[in-house]
Amino acid sequence: MKLIHLSDLHLGKRVNEFSMLEDQTFILKQILGIIDEYQPNGVIIAGDVYDKSIPSAEAVELFDDFLVRLSARNLSVFVVSGNHDSAERIAFGGRLMDKSGIYMSPVYNGKVAPITLTDAFGKVHVYLLPFVKPANVRRFFPDQAIDSYTDAMQTAIDAMKVDPTERNLLVTHQFVTGADRTESEEISVGGTDNVDARVFAPFDYVALGHIHRAQICGGNQWIRYCGTPLKYSFSEASDQKSVTLVDLQEKGNVSIQLIPLTPQHNMVEIKGTFDQITQKSFWEHTTYTDDYMHVTLTDEQDIPDAINKLRVIYKNIMKLDYDNTRTRTVNQIDGSQEATKKSPYEHFRDLFELQNGHPLTEEQARFMADLIQQIWEGN
Repeated sequence: MKLIHLSDLHLGKRVNEFSMLEDQTFILKQILGIIDEYQPNGVIIAGDVYDKSIPSAEAVELFDDFLVRLSARNLSVFVVSGNHDSAERIAFGGRLMDKSGIYMSPVYNGKVAPITLTDAFGKVHVYLLPFVKPANVRRFFPDQAIDSYTDAMQTAIDAMKVDPTERNLLVTHQFVTGADRTESEEISVGGTDNVDARVFAPFDYVALGHIHRAQICGGNQWIRYCGTPLKYSFSEASDQKSVTLVDLQEKGNVSIQLIPLTPQHNMVEIKGTFDQITQKSFWEHTTYTDDYMHVTLTDEQDIPDAINKLRVIYKNIMKLDYDNTRTRTVNQIDGSQEATKKSPYEHFRDLFELQNGHPLTEEQARFMADLIQQIWEGN
């Protein structure tokens, strides 16, 4: 049985104030082309269909169109809600869509019934477990000690009573301990939402969502993040985005193939002086003029109105930074005292020095002190 594993579409997302809807429409059409070429039996979408719990009308229309096109290909489609989604909105109409082979995860209620498919090797049981927090699971298992995300996942999986002699597949959306993160995910500070990969032992394949970089987890190649179909931060600039084709044959025989995706606009980082990167010889034989760009200038003096000047060449520039003597010598805020112990004036003073590379003048200091006092007095 062949299944395409997708996740983290984040439909409706904006990156550095650029709407990704056009790029997402482009990449979903490309994915449909891959489906037509490889002829899988089903498609998995492992959470974060949308970027917001209340998505825009355009994002909903795009996903609706994608589901309709998948349904027309007589595929089984499995969708779970992620941490960015509203579980209730993803579940809406699920019982009606089941009849057309579109399976939307219901809101978690302590029970996860498998969806059973059949191929030449027998049955495959697909379990849809949406993003859950310990509190979501604890309310249905009050007698269990559920203090962590690992406890919650272990309890939810134990309740499924998975038959280990048959082929079992789990679709879920969680942060597995040790996964390689990017800057575009929302993960709890301190890793409190970590799930130990050992809880997934009963499954032949675990289709994960949540982490945006394709990778295996816990040293087990069958516990896998497929990654986002598009780059959503410059920390992913060097990544090759792909879809994962999973082939489940007889029990214990699973193979993986990564099928590369080509975006409409790539994400690229370049670095140099203003004069260097505006030379025609630097950019004329590249796709930089159309790509989403992060430019780092190494000029010692700031270039007036640099970003608008650069947009004459790099029309999709998203981010501009400097790397020079000033930024290298003043690149950390003094952390010698706790932030809560600093006055508003001290916070501003530190920020001013970080931004400008020199302290406030006496006149500036007096002005800010007086202004802050007026604000705090309610004037």
